[in-house]
Amino acid sequence: MASRPDGDVWNIVDNDKDSQHYGRNFKFDFSYISSKEIKDVVKDYVWQNYRVGNKTLSRLYGEVNSWFMHFIKFADAKRITSLNSLDNAVIDEYVSCLHTTLSDKTNKPLSYNYQKVCLDVLKSVIRWCQLHRPNDVPTIEIFTGSEYIGINRKVKIDFIPDDVVAQINEALKKEENPYLKYGIIILQSTGMRIGDLLKLRIDCIKPHLISGYTIEWTQHKGHKDKPPMPVRSECVAAIEKLIEITAELRDEADEKDKDTLMIWRVPQGRGTGSVSVITTQTFSQNWFRDFIKRNNIKDANGDYYNLTSHQFRRTLGTDMLSKGTNINVIQQVLGHSDPSVTKRFYADVKDKERAEVIKSVGVIGNINQMQSSAFDNVSEFEWFKANKDKGACMCDGYCTKPVVDGKICDRLLKRQKCYTCSRYITTPEYLEAHKQHLANLEKQLEEGAIYGEHYAEHFIPTIEVLKVIIERLEGLQNGN
Repeated sequence: MASRPDGDVWNIVDNDKDSQHYGRNFKFDFSYISSKEIKDVVKDYVWQNYRVGNKTLSRLYGEVNSWFMHFIKFADAKRITSLNSLDNAVIDEYVSCLHTTLSDKTNKPLSYNYQKVCLDVLKSVIRWCQLHRPNDVPTIEIFTGSEYIGINRKVKIDFIPDDVVAQINEALKKEENPYLKYGIIILQSTGMRIGDLLKLRIDCIKPHLISGYTIEWTQHKGHKDKPPMPVRSECVAAIEKLIEITAELRDEADEKDKDTLMIWRVPQGRGTGSVSVITTQTFSQNWFRDFIKRNNIKDANGDYYNLTSHQFRRTLGTDMLSKGTNINVIQQVLGHSDPSVTKRFYADVKDKERAEVIKSVGVIGNINQMQSSAFDNVSEFEWFKANKDKGACMCDGYCTKPVVDGKICDRLLKRQKCYTCSRYITTPEYLEAHKQHLANLEKQLEEGAIYGEHYAEHFIPTIEVLKVIIERLEGLQNGN
């Protein structure tokens, strides 16, 4: 690769074919940095990170041409000409400055999230210099790590509440913007990032012998292809609709965009009338905001819901985890490089719902020491004492009332949902049978991910109940 460009203005074309900005020219202008020393550091930071592929060109552009500007304005006011002169007190001043800074666009205070990004960019430059240009930065730690700890909590992206999801899905039925309508369906189904959605290819859907269809896409974060993922029929239909809608536009699209799904004819502004890929701002900011207000979608407080594209991703992950899906499966679906990331961001927030399902599990320690309180009436208790060693015995427990009105219980015949039936009893002697059953189901779930969502929904409730049964039986076995 060529050496670092000269001058304060660089024009760099994104040549990464996997980038959502492939072919775009990025104009880096460093002239606003008055200090020659800081300017040289920032130029080196941009070039080296771009050269080795640590950061995308678009990310570096945003850092230099937007967020870092706030630090330079602060530095100029404080007559700071070197990063080496920074200390913790200066950082505190900078944070205070960000708190009181007004946006040039809105004339309102910068959002908490924007403030944090501004500080994070400065921190990123400092951290890079500590490795590559240590003489240009302080030798002591100048960040406490808690500058924006409260703000972090405020801007945390939550899953979409069930009532809001219901409002969104109802609104989609009458949504006239096909890109928004079908785009949301795809986001809900796959949990992909907005950048990946907007760069989705028209050949992303592949037929599958068992699950019906899978979807494939390139994860632009990390620049890697996503393994085939089973996908619901409504997602397949949404993609087919978009292919149909955009078919005629492909003749006019640039060669690099012809096979991209989310292309449209720009209605106004820059590039009016041309065919190009829909931008992130158009889709996840302008359209989302309009969609929420048009359909009067509100949160529990009665305020318009602040919808973001990433929330669909978090909702899918949270929902999967709350249903007991293996963390490694969720990791694969969401494309996390490390399962710890999955655990950190997708907490099991729906435990209460799951507790309702398993609270009725009837586990009794010693069947010969059963109390009459376990039964609806004395006659049932007497029947069980007389028959507990006969036809009431199952492979993993007992049924306290296998015969109802002269007929064998349908659940017992079909072995359906006995675990959560108040008539079902199991004891420590069946512990190993339950463990084996759980292991078999988990293996089938892992191997059977190809079967699709309906397959998982069949197994997960049983798996969750079995986990509780095993936990309780182990406690009884250990005398707890």
